[in-house]
Amino acid sequence: MKIYPSVMGKSQKEINTLFSKLEGVSKELHLDIADGKFVHNTSLWFDFKLSKKFKYNAHLMIAHPERWIEKHGKKVDLCIVHFHALKHIQFFIEYMRSKNKKVAIALNPETKIKELKHYLPDIDVILILTVHPGFYGAKFLSSPLKKIKKIKKINPDITVFVDGGMNPKTIRKAKKAGADFIISGSFISKSKNPRKAMRELRALVK
Repeated sequence: MKIYPSVMGKSQKEINTLFSKLEGVSKELHLDIADGKFVHNTSLWFDFKLSKKFKYNAHLMIAHPERWIEKHGKKVDLCIVHFHALKHIQFFIEYMRSKNKKVAIALNPETKIKELKHYLPDIDVILILTVHPGFYGAKFLSSPLKKIKKIKKINPDITVFVDGGMNPKTIRKAKKAGADFIISGSFISKSKNPRKAMRELRALVK
């Protein structure tokens, strides 16, 4: 099970500090992009530069995600888009296929599986949010984890990420529920000792 530290920031200086802090902790990072409209916060909402020392996934908490993908999509391996940010999900699936990119969809805690059941066979990655998105340190919600079994029953090949409040108390719940990968923001990225925090989480999901 991979564990991705997440990165949020409002300036290049802030994210550069995080890149330095997370060097040697993980080779892959999860970028939280927020536009202040789709969620009540902004993060990486400027013409940022990425460190070449990592690979990246991008969680797009934004309206009109296709515009971001056109501009920045080549900088990252995976673009995770919110289900409710898409007006035409089938068009988006075809759009990402045309770019030879995986189709990755994020679900808010309140999103019901029945809303996207029809599309699940064509989706490669699902991000289950166990917090309301936009900020570090939001309250962990365990009920969204129940979605994982329902999703994998429809599409056994799908990869499931879990993001939100992942710490030593919650990470085992995510693994038990069937998560493939974990994203941790506050516990790793805000830790005084990110390496120690990562080791602690990895030990719990071995």
